Amino acid sequence: MNDILKYLKAHGEQLDTEIAEAVGISLAVARTRLAELAAKGEIMSCHSIRYDQGKKIEGLKCRLAGFIPPAAPGRKSKSQLKIS
Repeated sequence: MNDILKYLKAHGEQLDTEIAEAVGISLAVARTRLAELAAKGEIMSCHSIRYDQGKKIEGLKCRLAGFIPPAAPGRKSKSQLKIS
């Protein structure tokens, strides 16, 4: 399960199929491990439906619980700038 956590920390939110492929395990095993991690509160998951060129893709979208990715580089909006 540590390999799944490391992958999610490095790549952010991913579908269960992408996680299984990257870690090198079957989709059934990946879903079982993801369910265990969600029960422990280590990851957040939700059911997701995507449409890619008219093809319906259903899966489980997962990310680390409590992990906030760093801010994107570039200009910030005026509401984020502190005026002194």
